[in-house]
Amino acid sequence: MRYFKRIVRQIHLWLGLLSGLVVLILGITGCIYAFQEELQSWLYADKLYVTPADTPRKPLEECLAAAEAALGKEMPIQRAIVPNVSECSYVFSHFAPQEKPQGPWYWNETKHNLAVYVNPYTAKVIGVQDMTFEFFSVVLWLHWSLLFKNSIGQPIVGVATLMFVVLLISGLVLWWPHNKKARKMRTWFRWKPDTRWKRKNYDLHNILGFYSLFLVIFIALTGLMWAFDWFSSGVEWVANGGEPTEQSVPALSDSTQIASAGPLAAIHQSLQESYPQAKQFYINFPRDKKGAYFVSVDVGNLIRTEDDYLYFDQYTAREITRETWADKSGGDKVHALKYDIHVGAIGGLPGKVIAFFLSLFAASLPVTGFIMWYFRKLRVKSV
Repeated sequence: MRYFKRIVRQIHLWLGLLSGLVVLILGITGCIYAFQEELQSWLYADKLYVTPADTPRKPLEECLAAAEAALGKEMPIQRAIVPNVSECSYVFSHFAPQEKPQGPWYWNETKHNLAVYVNPYTAKVIGVQDMTFEFFSVVLWLHWSLLFKNSIGQPIVGVATLMFVVLLISGLVLWWPHNKKARKMRTWFRWKPDTRWKRKNYDLHNILGFYSLFLVIFIALTGLMWAFDWFSSGVEWVANGGEPTEQSVPALSDSTQIASAGPLAAIHQSLQESYPQAKQFYINFPRDKKGAYFVSVDVGNLIRTEDDYLYFDQYTAREITRETWADKSGGDKVHALKYDIHVGAIGGLPGKVIAFFLSLFAASLPVTGFIMWYFRKLRVKSV
C-alpha cells in the first residue's frame, strides 16, 4: 500500500506541475464567466436596455435595415437576438473568419466580429461594438483556448483538464486515511492562533480539495465535452442508453417560391404567438439560397438551454419544422445542458454562486499544491 501511494504521489506531483498554470487560469476565468450575463447587463446597460415607448415596436425588417446600414453591405447580418420583453434592445451580429489566418492567437482567425444594438421603438442604432477584444470575449477565449487559436489552445486546455481530473482522483487516494478517527481529524479546519501558515496552506489544499472534489470533477467533465469529440460522443451514447445520437437532417427552404415581403416580421409574429412567455429569440439567418431561418427560443425556464428549435422558410416564412425540449433524445439534452452545468446556471443564481466558489477552489489547488511542493523541496535541500 505504501509503495502504491508513493507511485500515486509522483503522478500527482508531475501532473500538478504540468497542468497547474492552465488550471489556475481556467479557475479564475471560470469565476468571472459564471456571472457573465449579470455583469454584461450591468456594464452594457446603456446598449442592452431602452426606455419602453407607448408605440408598438418597429417591424424587425426595419431594425435589421438600420443594423445593415451601420455595418455596410460587405458585412451582412447573420444573427439577431430579439428579446420578448419591452425594455430590451435588439442585437444584430456579423462574424467573418480570416480566409488565411496567420499567427497563433484567436484574433488571427477573426476578420470581423461585430454587434449592433438597435432601439426597437425607433429603429435607431444605439451603438456598434467590436466583440473581438470585448472583455467577456477575451475571458471566454482565455478559458476556451488560452487566447490561442483553436488548433493550438484547445488540445492544451483539454489535456490539462484531463490531467486535473486525474489529480483530483489521485489527491483523494493520497488523502484517504486508514481509519475512521483519522478521517474525522482531516475533514475539519482545526486552526488555532499559533497554527503555522504552512499547516493552514496544507489544510486549504486537502480539505477544500476533499469537499469540492465531486462537484469540481463534474464541472471538469463538462469541459471535456468541448475539448474532445470522443468524450462528448461517449457521454451522449450513455445518455441515449447505448445508442449513438442521430444526426438531424438540415431543414431547407423552397427556393422555387417567390420571396414574400417582410419574412422576418412574419416569423417574429409567429414566434410571439407560439411563445408569448418566451424570454428571447435567437434568429440565425440563412447561409445560402436553400438555407432556412433557424430560431432557438429561450422559453423562459430556469434552465437557459432548455430551448425549442424552429426552422422557417426564408421565402414564405412558413414554419418547416419544430423540435421542443420533450422531443430531444437523452444525448441531445445532455449536449444542450452542458453549458448550463459548466457555469452553474442549471441551478439559477444559487447554482452560479456555487460554480463561482468551485472555480475559485479549483484555482487555489495548484497554488497551495505548488507552495507545499516548493517548501518541501527546500527542506530536503537543507538537510
